[in-house]
Amino acid sequence: MAPARTLNHPFAAFADELADAAGRAIMPFYRRPLCIDDKSAGGRTAGAVFDPVTAADREAEAAIRILIERHFPQHGIIGEEFGIVRADAEHVWVIDPVDGTRAFISGIPTWGTLIGLLHQGQPVFGVLDQPHLGERFAGTMTSAWRRRHNGEAQLQSRKGVALGDAMIWASSTITGKPELFAATQRLAGHVRMLRYGSDCIAMAMLAEGHIDAVIETGLDIYDIAAQVPIVTGAGGVITALDGTNPLAAHAILAAGDRTLHTAISAMLHGKDTHQ
Repeated sequence: MAPARTLNHPFAAFADELADAAGRAIMPFYRRPLCIDDKSAGGRTAGAVFDPVTAADREAEAAIRILIERHFPQHGIIGEEFGIVRADAEHVWVIDPVDGTRAFISGIPTWGTLIGLLHQGQPVFGVLDQPHLGERFAGTMTSAWRRRHNGEAQLQSRKGVALGDAMIWASSTITGKPELFAATQRLAGHVRMLRYGSDCIAMAMLAEGHIDAVIETGLDIYDIAAQVPIVTGAGGVITALDGTNPLAAHAILAAGDRTLHTAISAMLHGKDTHQ
């Protein structure tokens, strides 16, 4: 996929190379018979959370790492499958080769490759690539763009949406967090729509203005580092549920603008809102 002419960042073209390489590694496995491993500590024991990984995850991350180490050996890498190298480097790439592996193994195209770049510990660039759909979303902290077969367009999150009109997606992992699940269920009674089961593509739909908020939990840095520049660059707001740095959070809230973010946060924390 050709680099966006409109996205101004010195690593934009290289990030496209990384996403292209990941897509080439992943697609031969998609909707094919797979050997699926379970990374969860409990394996198949009662109560264990199924944490699948496939050769697609491993080969995609390996392809990305090869390119980074070849072209920018001084850069650090944080990857879901193969760990951390030089985390204290000035530039650090944060990789989730297949975010939404459960969707991937189910043949549902809500998964994607997430490639984030940190500069001195802060997110500065992110890519979300969905090679099956031929869609790529990328952002800096000031702008964000989407490319697909019919061209590219700037992303703009939806603004001025009242809480009662909001359409929200939440990750299914919330159901395993009783207090948060109860709060999300209460929130559902105050908004137009709240659906469960979002994967990384939900953040892209927020940035593109199709939905108004996303609530996710069970996260690590590689799940969120690429998403922060995309959402922020589109004009949205993304934080931990308590309003702090999302990179260090296990649960996050993203919304199209600050007013809606504040209203949803208040509802999740049991406070009244008059929006």
